[in-house]
Amino acid sequence: MKTIVVIGNGMVGHKFCEKFVAQADNSQYKLVVFGEETHPAYDRVHLSEFFENGDAKRLSLAPRSWYADHNIALHTKELVTDINRTAKTITTSKANSLKYDILVLATGSLPFVPPIKGVEKKGVFVYRTIEDLQETLAYASTIKGGKAAILGGGLLGLEAAKAVMDMGLEPHVVEFASKLMPRQLDIRSSKVLQVKLESMGINIHLSKATNQILGNGKITGMEFGEDDTLKVDMLIISAGIRPRDELGKSAGLEMGTRGGIVVNNKMETSDPNIFAIGEVALYNHMIYGLVAPGYEMAQVTVDQILGKNDTVMPADIDMSTKLKLIGVDVASFGTPFMPVEQGHSIIFENKTENLYKRINVSHDGKKLLGGILVGNADDYNMLHQMYINGMKIPDNPAQLILPSSEGAASFGDVMDLPNEAQICSCESVSKGQICEVIENGAAKDLADVVSCTKAGTGCGGCKPMVKDLTEATLKSLGIEVKDTICEHFDYNRQELYSLIQVKEYQTFYEVLDKHGNGGHGCEICKPVIASLMASINADTANKEYAIQDSNDRFLANIQRNGTYSVVPRVPGGEITPDKLIALGNIAKKYDLYTKITGGVRIDLFGATLNQLPSIWKELIGHGFESGHAYGKALRTVKTCVGSTWCRYGMDESVSFGIELENRYRGIRAPHKIKGGVSGCIRECAEARGKDFGLIAVEGGWNLYVGGNGGATPRHAELLAEQIDNETVIKYLDRYLMFYMRTAKPLQRTAAWQERLEGGMAYLKEVIVDDKLGLVEDLELEMQTLVNKFECEWTQAVNNPEMMKRFSHFVNSKEEDDNLVFVPMRKQKMPEQWS
Repeated sequence: MKTIVVIGNGMVGHKFCEKFVAQADNSQYKLVVFGEETHPAYDRVHLSEFFENGDAKRLSLAPRSWYADHNIALHTKELVTDINRTAKTITTSKANSLKYDILVLATGSLPFVPPIKGVEKKGVFVYRTIEDLQETLAYASTIKGGKAAILGGGLLGLEAAKAVMDMGLEPHVVEFASKLMPRQLDIRSSKVLQVKLESMGINIHLSKATNQILGNGKITGMEFGEDDTLKVDMLIISAGIRPRDELGKSAGLEMGTRGGIVVNNKMETSDPNIFAIGEVALYNHMIYGLVAPGYEMAQVTVDQILGKNDTVMPADIDMSTKLKLIGVDVASFGTPFMPVEQGHSIIFENKTENLYKRINVSHDGKKLLGGILVGNADDYNMLHQMYINGMKIPDNPAQLILPSSEGAASFGDVMDLPNEAQICSCESVSKGQICEVIENGAAKDLADVVSCTKAGTGCGGCKPMVKDLTEATLKSLGIEVKDTICEHFDYNRQELYSLIQVKEYQTFYEVLDKHGNGGHGCEICKPVIASLMASINADTANKEYAIQDSNDRFLANIQRNGTYSVVPRVPGGEITPDKLIALGNIAKKYDLYTKITGGVRIDLFGATLNQLPSIWKELIGHGFESGHAYGKALRTVKTCVGSTWCRYGMDESVSFGIELENRYRGIRAPHKIKGGVSGCIRECAEARGKDFGLIAVEGGWNLYVGGNGGATPRHAELLAEQIDNETVIKYLDRYLMFYMRTAKPLQRTAAWQERLEGGMAYLKEVIVDDKLGLVEDLELEMQTLVNKFECEWTQAVNNPEMMKRFSHFVNSKEEDDNLVFVPMRKQKMPEQWS
């Protein structure tokens, strides 16, 4: 029996074990694994999620019992200290010695810590292991509300910034280069990402070379130059990695000039009995820091050991990647930076939506060579497939990235891809493999496909395409496809709504543990369940489980310069002179920019975080309440002046608009909701451009539903004609509750209505004719939500514990002096706008 020793129990080391036991004969091999950390292998790609729940088990790739079940001897917290190539033995930190036949080095990498003066000070951490995170969390608890810097603006650095936000600290990203993610993004896309991150409250400092860490014993700041410093209470270093290659070096293996153990395309080192995989392996003169190449190296090594000598690493490694950094899509594929002699670039940029798309095409315009996507990477998977498979592109390649309103081309059906198209690069899963497990009956849904093929279990970038391909294959076989919210749940939003309502769950992990498919959730299901709980319980964002994003946390929309908007509700647009004067005085007192919006209310901009409670206390004192501009909730009900003033008015639109706004204020929904009430068919309130709208006609109101502005404007459709006020409310209660129960996550009423099977005719049957026998339930649920309404800001200003969220500093009322304003049009404006 041959003994195979694996040094390293990270993601790549574990993947080797997983692939080996799936193919090898246990009677011929003995597998022994050494890991330096306490925990067995865990998912380092999703490490930042540890800050959300503190549960290391949720990151686990396999429990200890998995190793025992597969006859693998696992040694954790035991460092291998020496390799004797002549005797073919290894020695550990516990003075154990073991003879091997084949040795696999999967030691990974270490964080690179620059030789900066003072880097050893207390409060300076690296971002690599669960133990690192536990130490960081413990220290963060001593500086609640303080500032934390992240040294490094690459992938891991931005993940660390998200972690800092989750700890309740103010994040500052410090990057030596002149742009974020310098290896993946060009200058323009980096700028788009920067603006988006800054709008979320992350401070970005570029072109900064850190000279020293300030502080006496513990960090108090960073110095970049003589008069250039940044005060911080903690520092997380994420400045790159260095291969953990000391064992290879001491054993006399061939090493790279700048580190890394040299391997050939069979993953063999200079010693044929020793393989190296993952971030310790130097292949093609490169260290690959992505999961997918590491997993491919593991597969090649397994095949080589088992005698499948034809399996080798490809000459070129695909470094394409798609990630969601702090809720922002970022993707690059192929050649992201295109030298002019190789091809030309086509760029689409929408600064108002923080959206950037770039594709690089050959000079003849026939081949896609690469690209960059920031802000929305929904098209990444198909663009990547076009690049990988050399697929035909439109005669006008710009159509690949233009929005639909500007002539975008259809990408075609996912089933049109060749069977050999690689869908999941991390696990090397092709389209053919996914289709096969469905066609042969091994998989009946997305969860089965993931279980059978492991597709989507690595970085997760391929999940949308795996889902699309699964659904398309099932439909081609005549099998009904269930529309689940994500791979973590075998339920759609409507079913989860019912489960949470009946079971009265109060936390995301209660729902996941009782009804989920394992894992730790994702950016899709977490806010969905928070939204459902808020909708069902009528709880405000002051309840932790109801928070869906950073704006909810602070009950205000954060602006691109780090300040916040204050938007009091003005029902129906009606306001008294006294309230107008109060708004003016408050805006003047706090030096706020004022704007009358399209929703006929007055927004106040430029408030700092610590000013929000004081401003709202004054507003509440004058009779105002939260306008929910930050929430997935009712925003406004716009009205014209109606029959009270207008000579054309056929009904009193203002009072009815006020009644409707006060009725539905605060209800949480899949997306924001807007209403409008026009006193006649001249439509001055633009009611047909709203989620619900009323137009006064002879004999009552015409009720329209499902209209939206935004990227794809759509007129609302007529639901009922010539109805009275009481019937309008009855139908709206039913309509809004039916929408809240059944819509997909983040789906506005227009999109929901458009995709509703049976369309408007079916909707009328449900809402007006009670085809499903639901209307009493829907009316009762809505009335319950209406009765439970509480103003979120009134709750907050009356609760000292909640007020702690709005302090810039712990134990100090000082303001953050990093915000600088300049006059513009006689208003206070952020400096960057001048």
